[in-house]
Amino acid sequence: MNWLVWTAFAAVVAVIGAAGYRMCKAADDIAEISGLSRAWVGLLLLSIATSLPELATGMSAIVLFDAPNVAVGDALGSCVFNLLILVVIEWLGRGDSLYARAAPGHSVSAAFGVILAGFIAFSVLVAPALPALRIGHVGLYAPVILGTYLVALYTVFQYERRVIAAVGHRPLIPGVGAQSLGAAVRRYLVSAAFVIAAGTVLPRIAVEIARQMGWSNTFVGTIFVALATSIPEVAVSITAMAIGSVDMAVANLLGSNLFDVAIVAIDDLVYSAGPILDRKSTRLNSSH
Repeated sequence: MNWLVWTAFAAVVAVIGAAGYRMCKAADDIAEISGLSRAWVGLLLLSIATSLPELATGMSAIVLFDAPNVAVGDALGSCVFNLLILVVIEWLGRGDSLYARAAPGHSVSAAFGVILAGFIAFSVLVAPALPALRIGHVGLYAPVILGTYLVALYTVFQYERRVIAAVGHRPLIPGVGAQSLGAAVRRYLVSAAFVIAAGTVLPRIAVEIARQMGWSNTFVGTIFVALATSIPEVAVSITAMAIGSVDMAVANLLGSNLFDVAIVAIDDLVYSAGPILDRKSTRLNSSH
């Protein structure tokens, strides 16, 4: 075993942890200064940034290695790990239950997550049996998934806006507030760039570890790479809990699940050999 690759793995995880902490603090500042809810900021800013490694992994698996099973396994496996992370941060929390402290609005994004997960499961069963349900090489489920994801974001935004309007929020202080918001946004963008870059490199290191260990591609995609690409979610969610922002932690994980399912649809657009869920079902056991 080459311990150099394990050292690289640990170093990248450390970068994600440090940058994830700064990104989470910056996102919390953005929510406080702008008046946006922490649930909305976590759902949009944090979840997309921490889920981009899954998107990059899916793209490289399809374009470079013709491995749709790894792409889909990574995206769906990450959904499972995100739910596991919820259990972990609940266990690590102190005082009242995580779900008792979280805002009721998370039930909206959770409900959309259940809908999308169920639709993916249905599509996996139907795609091979009904090959005519496609537009060119893209399965009909892809635009449905992307449309549902956008509806979910809009619905949560409208819900949170009504909540904020009901309770009121201190408006931006002219000059000072705007400058502070700009600084927070810059900190977020710089930190997010480090998280995304490190998170994109991490799966490649994980694949090399898996190769040295002799693991199959199916295991690599669904378990190991999914675990590796979920490390940003772990770092950011634990940081959010540490700074007392339960809503951002929960929104990050639930939002990541929504985005991970949307990644399957994006992968389908890129995969030119046919609907990716059809190929996934026929090649699931074709490990190397």
